[in-house]
Amino acid sequence: MKLDLSILCLSVAALVTLPPACLADPLPLSPVWQSQMPPSPDAATKITEQYGRSVARDAYFWAWPMVNIYNRRLAFQQSPKIGLMNGVLPFAPINAMAMLADYVKADQRWVACPNQDVVYGAGVAALEQTPVVVQVPDFGDRFWVYQVVDMRTDSFAQIGAMYGSRPGFYLLVGPEWKGDVPKGITKVFRARTNTAFIVPRVFMDDTASDREAIQEVISKIDMYPLGQFDGKFKEHDWRVLPTLGSPAAEGGAAETKWVFPETFVKQLPAVMADAPPMPGEEARYAQIRAVIAAAGRNPALMEAMTDEARKAEAELVEPLLQFRNWGVQLDGHWSTTNNNGDFGTDYFTRTAVAKSNILVNASNETKYFYQDLDADGGRLNGASSYRVTFPKGNTPPVDGFWSLTVYDAQHFFSPNALGRYSLGTKNKTLKFDADGSLTIYAQPMSPGNDLETNWLPVPLGDFSLYLRAYWPKTEIVDGSWVPPKVRKQ
Repeated sequence: MKLDLSILCLSVAALVTLPPACLADPLPLSPVWQSQMPPSPDAATKITEQYGRSVARDAYFWAWPMVNIYNRRLAFQQSPKIGLMNGVLPFAPINAMAMLADYVKADQRWVACPNQDVVYGAGVAALEQTPVVVQVPDFGDRFWVYQVVDMRTDSFAQIGAMYGSRPGFYLLVGPEWKGDVPKGITKVFRARTNTAFIVPRVFMDDTASDREAIQEVISKIDMYPLGQFDGKFKEHDWRVLPTLGSPAAEGGAAETKWVFPETFVKQLPAVMADAPPMPGEEARYAQIRAVIAAAGRNPALMEAMTDEARKAEAELVEPLLQFRNWGVQLDGHWSTTNNNGDFGTDYFTRTAVAKSNILVNASNETKYFYQDLDADGGRLNGASSYRVTFPKGNTPPVDGFWSLTVYDAQHFFSPNALGRYSLGTKNKTLKFDADGSLTIYAQPMSPGNDLETNWLPVPLGDFSLYLRAYWPKTEIVDGSWVPPKVRKQ
C-alpha cells in the first residue's frame, strides 16, 4: 500500500461554530455554562476490553466519513504538482486545484458513482495553513456548481448557478482564522474544520462543439493560497496537464480503500483535532479520547479495539454500499436522501452516503435517486432487460439538467461497445415515443437500430440505476415528483 498513513499534527481548539460568512472572533464559553459542564472521563481508569470494543465500534461508524476525507487529504499531500493522477483524475498539491477538460474516464476507481454529465475539478484545502481563494468565472447560461465540503462532508459554502453567484473571487477560511479580507474578495465562507474538499462541476453537452466551447470558461477555474491573490484571474489550459502516479493502492473493481481498520484508532485523535465537536458532541469526543488514551497504555486493548474496527467495517459499513439498504423509501423501490451536505447528527445517513457515493451535492443543488430493484422488487441484473418510461411532460423537472446513469455492483462504469454510461439532457438525439413519452432501454443488448439512441447498456451482473436532477425544481425538492418504475421486459 503506497498511501502514507502518518498522522498529521493538527491542533485545533474547540470553539463555538460561527455562521459561515461571519469573521467575528468566536465567543468564549460563558463562565456559568463552563461551570455546568460535566467532568470528562478519567483517562487513567482501567477499562474492560468489552467497553473498549463498544466505544471503538460506535466511533468507527461515526467517524468513517471523516477518516475517509482525512486519508484523501494525505494522498493529495503527496501530489508533486498539478496534474492528472494516472492520466485520469484531477490531482493537485494541498491548497491547489486541477480540472479535467472532458468527462471523467470510465476506468477511475477513486470516487464511486462518477458521472459523465459534467467536467469535474478537485482540490483539498488545509485551512489551518492558509485561507484559499476560489476563482469563479462567468459561466453565462451554462449550469455550474462548486461543491465545498468540510471533513464531515457537510457543505459550508454556497457557490453555484442556483445561488446566483457572481463571477469573482471567493475566500474559504478555517474555524480560527482572524486575518483581514483583502479588497476584491466577493464573499467569505468559514469552515467548521480545517480540511475542505472543493469539487467544481460544469455541465457539458456530449458534442464536439461543446467540448471545445467549454475550454475557455473552465480555464479560469482555480484555487490557491490567499498570499497568491492579486485580484486577477489566473488561467490554465487544463487539456495539457501532466500524468502523475497514484499514491494509493487501487481497489480493483471496488472503490480505492480510504478507511483502514488497522490504523483507525491511532488516526482518530488527529481527525478529531481537525474537526472540533459540533454542539452536543463534546461528551462523545471526551469519551473516545479517554478510551484511546487507555488503549495507548495497553497493547491488548488497542488490538481488541482494532479487531472491533474490522468487525464494524464488515458488519456495519459494507452493507451500506447497497442503495436498497438505506435512504428515504419512495414508490417503485427508488430511494433518496433529503439532507445531503447538511447531515448534522444524522450519523447513519452521513456514513451510508460516504460508503456508497461520497462527495454528493447539497439537496437544493442536486437531488439523487437510487435504484437497485425493478418494479416487482427483483434485483436489477443484466440477465434481463428493463424499461424506464417518463410520461409526456414528466421528465425530471429541473432548472439545470438531469441524467440516468447505470453502475455495476461496485458503483462504477462497466465498459460497453458504445462507451455510454448515462442518458439525459446532454444527449441531443433522444427519441420520444408517439405519445410524447420518453423510454430509456436499460439492457445488455441493443433494442434495435431505431431505438439505439435511447439505449443504456447494462453489465451482465447486478447493477444499479442512479438518477441525478441538477438544480431541482420544487416538485422534486418537496417529493411530489418521483422517478418512474423500472419495469422488467
